[in-house]
Amino acid sequence: MDRRARTYRGALALLLAGGILVTGCSGSGTGGESATADRGVAGSGGPAGGKRAPAVTPGQQEDGARAAEDGTARESAAPDYLSTFALDVDTASYGYARRTLGDGRLPEADTVRPEEFVNSFRQGYKGPEGNGFSVHVDGARPGAASDWSLVRVGLATEAASDAGERPPAALTFVVDISGSMSEPGRLDLVKTSLGIVAGELRDDDSVSLVTFSGEAETRLPMTRLGGNRTKVRDAVEEMEPADSTNVAAGVERGYDEAVEGHREGATNRVVLLSDALANTGETDAGAILERIGDAREEYGITLFGVGVGSDYGDELMERLTNKGDGNTTYIADEAQAEKVFVDQLPAHVELRARDAKAQVAFDRKTVKQFQLIGYENRKVADEDFRDDSVDGGEVGPGHTVTALYAVRLREGASGHVATATVRWLDPKTRKAHEETGAVGTGAIDGKLWDGAAERLQVTAVAAYFADTLRGGDLPGTPGLGELATRARKLAASTEDSSVAKLATAIEQADRLENGGGDGPSGDGGEGEAG
Repeated sequence: MDRRARTYRGALALLLAGGILVTGCSGSGTGGESATADRGVAGSGGPAGGKRAPAVTPGQQEDGARAAEDGTARESAAPDYLSTFALDVDTASYGYARRTLGDGRLPEADTVRPEEFVNSFRQGYKGPEGNGFSVHVDGARPGAASDWSLVRVGLATEAASDAGERPPAALTFVVDISGSMSEPGRLDLVKTSLGIVAGELRDDDSVSLVTFSGEAETRLPMTRLGGNRTKVRDAVEEMEPADSTNVAAGVERGYDEAVEGHREGATNRVVLLSDALANTGETDAGAILERIGDAREEYGITLFGVGVGSDYGDELMERLTNKGDGNTTYIADEAQAEKVFVDQLPAHVELRARDAKAQVAFDRKTVKQFQLIGYENRKVADEDFRDDSVDGGEVGPGHTVTALYAVRLREGASGHVATATVRWLDPKTRKAHEETGAVGTGAIDGKLWDGAAERLQVTAVAAYFADTLRGGDLPGTPGLGELATRARKLAASTEDSSVAKLATAIEQADRLENGGGDGPSGDGGEGEAG
């Protein structure tokens, strides 16, 4: 989504002043207390992928202090205690990391987004009664000696209704048939995926098919599925790899087709299936989306990205879907294709909330420092939280969104810690709604690894794993070996195969970090997205 320039103006001013701020996180500045280098127990070893993600990002800070160039603390203007971000249901970063580890390589640090690791796992939040969100806030301490806690902010939409009750869907599939898509696990997997979709969609749903390589071509105009499934499958089977990759041409033609076949009262969506390795035409996500801005704004057409391939243009796909009012996932095999296009299909063809944002207000009386884990690309200026012209995230039925914070309480603190508020627009009426939840010190003081809810522990393992892969230093982060052991125990106790796959991925990363080779395992892909 289009992150407005004003989201970063506060951060820019601070950078120009010569300081980078430490801990806490929001679009316009957040809180903690003394700008020391002590951020708890660091993650294990060096950064994965040979690169280190920035330890801090513009907008992170502590209470009334900032770090000078020599690392010492010096005073700055007192920050607020707000953290604001657009909701994100993407899972592609975790899926691609698993694929990369399965191929015997560590993922590049800049492809690792902790929120997408966390949101790849079921959370078990109770949904709301009706449309909108439920809000859940809890937490725990990772170690008895630690003065840091993890605070989990969980949001959930109501589960999908029966297939016959959702609005009809009008989906334009934009398929990359460039030469790079000839690799096994790319175009062949896309064909399998579209064959699955043709069997799963209802008779009153519609699809169109656009392909692109050097140029874009409409293979099938918007067509009702009823009585035309064979026609759709034939168009899919006729696709063959060609030459270069002009993503811009494909997206532009896809939106033209979506506008041409637009259906009132239906969920109108463009679905981009590609390895996103653009090498022809416009390759900047912002410029590509500018070309079809009217279609997005006037017709409300959203973009769903499905990534494939061992070499994958993660950054381009993520930016396209962020700016295109949508989300992205990654598939590596037929089992994951079935999960996305069968199990999760309602979440991808129906919307429960538009422009959804969250704002967490921390209590100065109890909170000394805090840091949002991930969501760097989803920051929203605090003052824009209730500005409904500023883009947020689009969320479908049965989705959960989780944000984890590392929080350091003041000595002897007791009482209210934080209040989380989610704001969204009704997809039909565009009326704004809000829901809130709060947490106190008693709810976050228990031991994380001894008595905390199992799903909170899984969430912590996923977040710590992601932070280690990108070279972070979250307080209380265990080593990869310990994380793998905890993940194995949680896989057994939850009987959740996605947690077992998480354990395998951590074990693979641990071997690679310690110099041990790890040949391709064929176990790449994404987790059980909520």
